[in-house]
Amino acid sequence: MLDAVPAWPAVGSLAGGAGALGLAWAIREHRGRPGVDWFLGVFAAQATWCLSYGAGLLVTDPTLRAALEATMWLGVVWTGIAFLGFALEYTGRSDVVRSHLFAAIVGFGLLSTALLVTNPAHGAFWTGFGFDPAFGVATVSYAFGPWTYLVVAVETVLVASAVFLLVDTLLSYGPLYRRESAAVALSSLPPGFALVAWTLELGPVPQLQLAPLMFVPHMLLDAYAFNRAEMFDRNPTTSRAAERTAIDDLTDPIVALALDRRVVRLNPAAETVLRVDAETARDRPLAEFLDLPVRVGDGSGGDSDPDDPDPNGGSRETVEIDSAAGTGRRTYAVSTSRLTDPNGTHVGYTVVLSDITDRERRRQQLEVLNRILRHNLRNDAGIVRGYGEILRDRLDDDELVRMADAIERRAGALAALGEKAGTVERLVDDGDATPLAVDEVVASAVADARKRDSDATVESAIADGDWTTRVREDALRAIVENTVENALGHHDGEGTEREDGGPWLRASLRREADDARFVLVVEDDGPGIPDHEVEAVESGRETALEHGSGLGLWVVEWGAAAIGAEVDYADCEPRGTRVRVSIPVVDEA
Repeated sequence: MLDAVPAWPAVGSLAGGAGALGLAWAIREHRGRPGVDWFLGVFAAQATWCLSYGAGLLVTDPTLRAALEATMWLGVVWTGIAFLGFALEYTGRSDVVRSHLFAAIVGFGLLSTALLVTNPAHGAFWTGFGFDPAFGVATVSYAFGPWTYLVVAVETVLVASAVFLLVDTLLSYGPLYRRESAAVALSSLPPGFALVAWTLELGPVPQLQLAPLMFVPHMLLDAYAFNRAEMFDRNPTTSRAAERTAIDDLTDPIVALALDRRVVRLNPAAETVLRVDAETARDRPLAEFLDLPVRVGDGSGGDSDPDDPDPNGGSRETVEIDSAAGTGRRTYAVSTSRLTDPNGTHVGYTVVLSDITDRERRRQQLEVLNRILRHNLRNDAGIVRGYGEILRDRLDDDELVRMADAIERRAGALAALGEKAGTVERLVDDGDATPLAVDEVVASAVADARKRDSDATVESAIADGDWTTRVREDALRAIVENTVENALGHHDGEGTEREDGGPWLRASLRREADDARFVLVVEDDGPGIPDHEVEAVESGRETALEHGSGLGLWVVEWGAAAIGAEVDYADCEPRGTRVRVSIPVVDEA
């Protein structure tokens, strides 16, 4: 069968070289993209390897044959070096290509080239060179020198390292680069195994090297990666650059820790805050630079560390650090979480420091203002209200009595404002959702309104059924109570529902057609809510020209935000306001 193709070893070797040149020509237009220039170098080395060996099998002149064999070894030397350079740059590790380590690898290639050229003087590559024909071609036999074995060993390690990088990319980025990386990684196996087998003189014809022939399937796999998988149109460099940029460009300090809590990586923001450069901090305990208020693992390396801040491997605390800019101490929220590899194995931790100094300062200011508003305003308003009542009872002048009555009423309104401020403070804080019957909350608010204003007409329309949802009770009660209270509290006594124009209100509760929400509708026949007050709430800001007369609408708005409800305001005919509150139906799950 083999004799049917004359000089088939030479034909196969030349075909491998031609394939390398063809692929180099095909990807030339992609020059400048990550890995392309190195891959052109790989094809140049492979073409040198295959064409020199194939041509040598057809040459009978001893001097020319020896020169072609040396040229073939030149291709062997540089194929592995160029292939590793390609893998590093293609997978986003171009910084390694510029490192001292890679420079040493290139130096090894240059030294090997020099030894090849001067081999007749020292025999480092081979000795005893002579013809040993097989299959009708000019194969040769010679004793391998020590440098030959070293070259093959080094090239095997380089190619294996490149394959590892490509496989790691395949596993790390899932299907995104799977076909390209797999094809190129597999393509290196046939010629690699063939070269090692020839060096170890394995097989029935040890003088015949089959590695150049194995470049034929190698080229087919590479051609698939280039054409079908669009290898250089998208590559892992983009993903790795995005990962580095996402970390390095963040203003929040980020520290990556190994399982033993030693620093693996700092982003530039962390270098500034901790006042240490990444190289100095690497492989040193984080405790040397930052006294964390939380424990970060126990260094066991298991999937369930008993000292984890929480079962999911994450926690949040605060820490104060002196500012590197000399602007005093800054407060940071510390967030720790597990760091896992693509297979989900726990390999370390990330610590994120978020500067919350300004937020904490505002929170403290609000707490102080709220405390003053609730305590001082309530007490002082109570005193003013008491004096207003005394004056009203003791005065005989009708005009002065009206003034004292106004003082008493406004003082009462200020005291109520302080109570609402307390409600706002509770709504701002986080709260737990609990199962709650909405109909009971509405019925309770209606009953309180009837007690508070016995002259008002308060109607309710609530059908029988299951009105249970799982939301924050304080928020829902704040919404319902303030919606009802606002309707009655701002009534002007000129309504249209009663003959005497007195206060009137109706609260109704129904389900939406898809049962996803309960709908509370509160209607009144009062003067209506001024447009500027509704606009202030809906726009989310108070201005000097548009300021609400109280906190009632804001309490409703913030309470709705806390439970995911929606609030709409509309006018009633001929007068009044209709408030529609859409409450989400949340089950136990």
